[in-house]
Amino acid sequence: MNAMNWRRGLIGAVAAAAMLCAAAPALAQDIKERNLRFAFSLAKDHPLGQGAQKFADLVAQKSEGKLKVTLFPNAVLGSDPQNLSAVRGGTLDFTSMATGLLAGIDKGFMIFDFPFLFGTPQEAFAISDGPVGTRLQARLQDHGLVGLGIWDLGFRNMTNSRRPITKMEDVQGLKIRVIASPIYLELFNTLGANPVPMTFGELYGALESKAVDGQENPVGVIESAKFAEVQKFLSITRHVYTGMPLLMSKKTWDSLSPREQGIIKAAADEARAEERRISQQTEARAIEGLRKTMQVNELSAAELARLRQKVVPVVEKFSGEVGPALVQEVNAELARLRATKQ
Repeated sequence: MNAMNWRRGLIGAVAAAAMLCAAAPALAQDIKERNLRFAFSLAKDHPLGQGAQKFADLVAQKSEGKLKVTLFPNAVLGSDPQNLSAVRGGTLDFTSMATGLLAGIDKGFMIFDFPFLFGTPQEAFAISDGPVGTRLQARLQDHGLVGLGIWDLGFRNMTNSRRPITKMEDVQGLKIRVIASPIYLELFNTLGANPVPMTFGELYGALESKAVDGQENPVGVIESAKFAEVQKFLSITRHVYTGMPLLMSKKTWDSLSPREQGIIKAAADEARAEERRISQQTEARAIEGLRKTMQVNELSAAELARLRQKVVPVVEKFSGEVGPALVQEVNAELARLRATKQ
């Protein structure tokens, strides 16, 4: 009886091994040799660039080297609008850009650019990763895009070559480069500046030639783009938080096997967490580093309150365009998050 059980066990083991061997080629066939391209406007050493490298490494690791992601930083393949068009058309596989640049596709994304909406990065992450961010990214599929999570760019601050911004009136008359988004144009018009929409790739030259007086970006961007070489004053205003959706071409996504899609999604999730960690670490260090080459000032709480009050009409105007229900949902979630901290 024992011998019979042993033989049965042996036969079962051999059959299981045969099934595994038969399944192995099928699993291998689920992953094809692919060369994918990821283009973005920021420098490779910026936290987003480091996150992109982490994503590429993870994709290669999880696919045993079959899926390769090549990075194209510094707008070498084109501006953000050009990259967005290429990804939608399927001639580029991945890109990442500010949420505000997606407003032309889906106005709901403007909610992320409401001035002084978020108090901390964690609040922004909660909205980005929660029902609102998930729903907005899902809607991108109607426009040829697959949203793979919203990465962190950080809170935006103002630089210029003319004067420190210590009070609201100091913004007036400055020619400030902004991203090409209606809410940014309205925001800086309301503050009395002269906003100039311009692609990021054009910005350094415009600052150097004094075609514009200044710009606004998170300090990590200001540092990696070497704006201190052409700007004297940095004013910490934290007026808008910027998330950076990782966008994939739906045409590329649809060409992948379910296993390949799973690898891309898992790598994107891990890379997002790493990019956010690097971005948060970079901010404090970047401010201290920029103090060595720029005149840095922080606005007082009273002046920030004046700025918030001044831009209330901007929030009210774009709440109508974004949709009152979405605005109410975001505000309710932020109120809940803040209540749990008390």
